[in-house]
Amino acid sequence: MYKYDPIDQQIVNERVAQYRDQTRRYLAGELTDDEYRPLRLQNGLYIQRHAPMLRIAVPYGLMSSKQLRKLADIAKRYDRGYGHFSTRQNLQLNWPKLEDTPDILAELATVEMHAIQTSGNCIRNITTDQFAGIAPDEIIDPRAIAEIMRQWSTFHPEFALLPRKFKIAVSGTEKDRAIVQAHDIGLEFYKDAQGQMAIKVWVGGGLGRTPILGTVIREHLEWQHVLSYCEAVIRVYNIHGRRDNIYKARIKILVKALGIDEFRRQVDEEWAHLKDGPLTITQNELDRVAKYFEPMP
Repeated sequence: MYKYDPIDQQIVNERVAQYRDQTRRYLAGELTDDEYRPLRLQNGLYIQRHAPMLRIAVPYGLMSSKQLRKLADIAKRYDRGYGHFSTRQNLQLNWPKLEDTPDILAELATVEMHAIQTSGNCIRNITTDQFAGIAPDEIIDPRAIAEIMRQWSTFHPEFALLPRKFKIAVSGTEKDRAIVQAHDIGLEFYKDAQGQMAIKVWVGGGLGRTPILGTVIREHLEWQHVLSYCEAVIRVYNIHGRRDNIYKARIKILVKALGIDEFRRQVDEEWAHLKDGPLTITQNELDRVAKYFEPMP
């Protein structure tokens, strides 16, 4: 599992304080429903018919016993004693009180957990194979790359209000258990003919009312360029994605409407401005982040 560094902890603590003040102002009538909605959504809070629902991120599907006990304690004290684990490595509490949600987020922060960007029209919790780090068919442990992508996407100002939610999955195994073809972007690691690590990039997959399998947009991407290439993909989506119809707002609809060849052309055009820039990942950075993952038993 990933261990926070001081910057991670500071960011989460500051977000808790920010959200607490936003919720206080909303309950005091200083913020309207429309003003509060995007603020609560990017902190994982839905307001549903009968009660709020809070979605908590479980990065890469891994938790320590300390974190699991904290979730159980939160469910007992603030909910009805249980929660629901989602298919995308989140935990959902279905009966929290709105006024208690800042306290819940503060409790989560004490065990290096959060609910940031688990809902809303932004880049959601990045997922991997649930057996990442111990899978016998693993080509590469994908968690360090996924964590670098999480840090890049968290609070990304350009992608805070996308046309619709955006989901990314990373697979580092021979057998794809991350289901990369069912995501907005799927990243499939493999070794190329020279024995170097590379990525096959899928785009435009998704489930919901219009299930579509993704299409390969790039057969061979050097792993060092994964951030800049994904940024190019999301930029094209952010420009052209529909905002007038929630049912046609996902990137899968845009890819089908433009066709994969035209979509690829626009992405490559955008990528030309980003490639080999500050988003390039170095081996030193990959090694640095990998050290924050405790060895699997």
